[in-house]
Amino acid sequence: MENVTCEDIPNLLSSFVDTFVDFSVSGGIFLPNLDSKTSQNVSDNTTRYPTPDRLIAIGDLHGDLEKSKQAFRMAGLIDASDRWVGGSSTVVQIGDVFDRGDDEIKILYFLEKLKREADKTGGKLITMNGNHEIMNIEADFRYVTKNGLKEFENWADWFCVGSKIKSLCVGLEKPRDIFSRIPLVFKNVPQEYQHATRARIAALQPDGPIARRFLSQNVTVLVVGDSVFVHGGLLKHHVDYGLERINEEVRDWINGLMGKFAPAPQYCRGRNAVVWLRRFSAELEKNCDCSALEHVLATIPGVKRMIMGHTIQEVGINGVCDNRAIRIDVGMSKGCGNGLPEVLEINGNFGLRILTLNPLYQNKNKAYLDADNKEELALLFPEYGPKQVEVKA
Repeated sequence: MENVTCEDIPNLLSSFVDTFVDFSVSGGIFLPNLDSKTSQNVSDNTTRYPTPDRLIAIGDLHGDLEKSKQAFRMAGLIDASDRWVGGSSTVVQIGDVFDRGDDEIKILYFLEKLKREADKTGGKLITMNGNHEIMNIEADFRYVTKNGLKEFENWADWFCVGSKIKSLCVGLEKPRDIFSRIPLVFKNVPQEYQHATRARIAALQPDGPIARRFLSQNVTVLVVGDSVFVHGGLLKHHVDYGLERINEEVRDWINGLMGKFAPAPQYCRGRNAVVWLRRFSAELEKNCDCSALEHVLATIPGVKRMIMGHTIQEVGINGVCDNRAIRIDVGMSKGCGNGLPEVLEINGNFGLRILTLNPLYQNKNKAYLDADNKEELALLFPEYGPKQVEVKA
């Protein structure tokens, strides 16, 4: 290392410790280095982006790392070694990394690695907040798995080891106690999960290490070209409040600027919240509020459709309300449906199409395609032939 002085040693040690801890808790990932320019691009919280040449939308992941990789690989975004090969593609992951699966932290590191690799080739991976991100920041762990708790316990153990090493180095600021003000005991939590529960709270509470490092990069609403993305759905009063304002306030909340134990902003809580809404996600189109959807889209200049996750679509990715509402949560995680991965592609050459591993489409299974709750889907690609494009694993 050239031009290294004694004054640099503490920072070099800190960087080494951080890399060691990252490697230990991520399943063996070395995150690519960031220069100042790349760092700004990767953590960009922009709300509106122009139309890219190729846009991929990926639904809820829910702690299933293997299915997450299948979805990215199926879309031609990563190779067999999980390295980014998507070139200049823009990818939107619609939220709900947390709960129902065992690999939540590993997925966060996997997505962070891809963000950095994509940026080096002109691509972009944008991650979003779902209701399960909001719930976990608020310490609502109703849907956490036992191994999900253990993953955070393991993270906390390694994080504290790293902090202990740093505390021994003169010249480094003393690390903060991540467990400060967190109760020692939780009622109705089995003894074997007490420490893991404390660890999960410490990591994910506003200004917690995992929350600040990873979740603060998420957006809550997003416009890319002529599509608006949101985990649950948008109503007119959300748009009137301001999409940029929503993103900024949620980010400030995650970073602890509203108080360490402050509740989420009101538009992230309740049945009409942006991450909870289901008005446009019912299985049958007649049960969707297409009039409200049309009204919302009319208030966002240039936007033709709303793309959302949150509600599992057992028939796969589909559209209702003249395909103004596209639902992309296929329940791919083993913890909530174990569905076959599907992703939405928006391409200047092909329009909208679905990439799927479902062999039924290869065989053109008529009974499946003609199901009552599937009939609208044929409208997705009226100008481009077949709706589905089967991709072999």
